[in-house]
Amino acid sequence: MSTSTRSLVEHAVSKVPEVTIGFWIIKIACTTLGETGGDWVSMSLNLGYLIGSLIFLAGFVVLVSAQIRAQRFYSWLYWATIVATTTLGTTLADFFDRSLGVGYPGGVSIILLLLVASLGIWYRVEGSVSIESVATARVEWFYWITILFSQTLGTALGDWVAGDDRGGLGLGYEVGAAIFGAGLVVVGLLWLWPRVSRTALFWFAFVLTRPLGATLGDFLDKPIADGGLHFSRFYASALLLIFVVGCIVVLPQRAARRVPSA
Repeated sequence: MSTSTRSLVEHAVSKVPEVTIGFWIIKIACTTLGETGGDWVSMSLNLGYLIGSLIFLAGFVVLVSAQIRAQRFYSWLYWATIVATTTLGTTLADFFDRSLGVGYPGGVSIILLLLVASLGIWYRVEGSVSIESVATARVEWFYWITILFSQTLGTALGDWVAGDDRGGLGLGYEVGAAIFGAGLVVVGLLWLWPRVSRTALFWFAFVLTRPLGATLGDFLDKPIADGGLHFSRFYASALLLIFVVGCIVVLPQRAARRVPSA
């Protein structure tokens, strides 16, 4: 990162929230909403994964543009953009896995490569992939594209672990949620070890919360014969939306602090 860019970042205002327990609660709820909402549009409305992805892509671009134009952190705008990445991630993952016919392992591999490439290019250009550096328009685009790929990867991972078709492991939604929940516990324990990179742990946790939310979403709306509760996708999404809004109102949030350059 150049000296002039460092100076700009230090005087800019962060528009992403501080990472707290409340952040992760809302994030998991948003990922679950993205799973049920994405499935409702692509499957219940019979629009298909491609059309569903195009609809959510338009919403993603509009909301990210609004987020970048904003002068400060707005919790409603931020979380609306997160929901846009979760719904788009759901339909994109399904498009890779099912419409392109590469199966769950193939979809996971493709999306993992995209995520690694996004993080690598971001680091190469900016010298950091920490959320504390998200304070300029260019970094915000890197941030949101990486968020999108991480959400898409999480969806593909959740389907791969839970599903018994298209090369899936067939472990079921409950076991899948337990596995990803255990992974988050490991990340939480590593957070107590100061030598482990906080930035790396954040991105690992961000990816793992997505399949946890995806498996919870699938558990809510999949048929009982497939191990789910067979809730209506529309009503499940509506209830999750009410829960997310309630969390945004109740849980305190503030903009992430920025770490000054050395």
